[in-house]
Amino acid sequence: MAMTNNKTLCFICNEEKITFNCKGCSKEFCLTDLIEHREILTNELHYITYQYNEFKQTIHEQKQNLQNHSLIKQINQWEIASMDINQQKAREYKEIFIKSSQTYINDIEIKFKNLNEQIKQIQKENEFNEISLDYLRNQLIEITKELNNPSKISIKEDLQSFINKIPVVLPKESKFNKWKQNAITVVGGNGQGQELNQLDRPYGIFIDKKKNIFIADCYNHRIIEWKYNTKEGQIIAGGNGHGDRMDQLDNPINVIVDEQNHSIIIADCVNRRVVQWFNQNQQILIDDIDCSRLAIDKHGYLYVSDWEKNEVRRWKMGKYNNEGIVVAGGNGKGNELNQLNDPDFIFVDEDQSVYVSDENNNRVMKWRKGAKTGRIVAGGNGEGANLNQLSFPEGVIVDHLGQIYVADFHNHRVMRWCEGDEEGEIVVGGNGDGNESDQLSGPYGLSFDDEGNLYVAEVFNHRIQKFELIL
Repeated sequence: MAMTNNKTLCFICNEEKITFNCKGCSKEFCLTDLIEHREILTNELHYITYQYNEFKQTIHEQKQNLQNHSLIKQINQWEIASMDINQQKAREYKEIFIKSSQTYINDIEIKFKNLNEQIKQIQKENEFNEISLDYLRNQLIEITKELNNPSKISIKEDLQSFINKIPVVLPKESKFNKWKQNAITVVGGNGQGQELNQLDRPYGIFIDKKKNIFIADCYNHRIIEWKYNTKEGQIIAGGNGHGDRMDQLDNPINVIVDEQNHSIIIADCVNRRVVQWFNQNQQILIDDIDCSRLAIDKHGYLYVSDWEKNEVRRWKMGKYNNEGIVVAGGNGKGNELNQLNDPDFIFVDEDQSVYVSDENNNRVMKWRKGAKTGRIVAGGNGEGANLNQLSFPEGVIVDHLGQIYVADFHNHRVMRWCEGDEEGEIVVGGNGDGNESDQLSGPYGLSFDDEGNLYVAEVFNHRIQKFELIL
């Protein structure tokens, strides 16, 4: 009698083995990858606990420092200016603010203590999976938002009737960031060329924690690192003419930095390979692939968009001896929700959702982890220049609020979309094709630095523009 084959594909290594089901994510794992999967979950629990401790300190600091709140300082300034007439009113407002804030923070503390008990219970029982961790994480996010973004009291000051009473009103300021419309050229801007202060069609950019800029200088067949606040860059990969030798590149169109080991990973387009450079040593990570763009998530997975197969695949870093796993597209060229048509830039968020610039469909798609179909989150209304349209979208990044920023290539602008909205808004550019400081010409790569400044790689102006955040 033949032995029953009870082997299935492991979600991680994609090999047929005896597997075990994780009820949290409903995936099958072999024993080796199950242990590693469990370690990841344990690390996430530790991280949530760490965030809890930070939040506990924040609550303590806010309770202890209400007298130093910026609003109290404003009231003090008003109190001095208005002298005796409004001193009593100032005292009243300070008492109102402190009493209101104490009540608000006490309410937050109660919620926080409840969450603390749940964390302790989970740690004590040592029974947790993705579902329970997602619940804890979402609870922590919600109460953090409540603490950091309360319905604040503010001052509406009328200078013409300054000595009159100050009305106390709720804020009407937008939660959305804005940037100065006149950019600063931080890379290139010296014409098209191959000198160290020039670029020739910069396609992809990556900015590290030190604000150093890494550029896929496509037509110069090299990767340039432009250190913060310098006048020229240095070649850190390629630069030896176009070719397929290990020390050469041929039209590199994207670069990312693996900050764990300080190596760079390059989409070497014409050579149809993904290569890694580390201290001038090179290795091919993935071969025989029509690579377009790259991304790394927080768990150390590498994502590659393939413009020929119209799909995005994911590999575990260091394990490239397989075909990877399709995480977006993979159903042929088309405009259905399970298809892509020339996928370009990709972005992966904290939940491992994949955002894809679906260039020829003039839209941006979001594929949640494990989903079989995507969702249109920007564009998708045909090619055009209206606020509900895109024209060959390229770079895509997503901020911590889930707002999507898109380099709208042919419209020479950068758009911001909130998921679910019918149209976006122009955040920079949109003033025609040109080389003035408030214009863009073929915006391609996008990136934020850790201060929220927006960087745009311009293909036709051969420069990188920095739009400073308005504080």
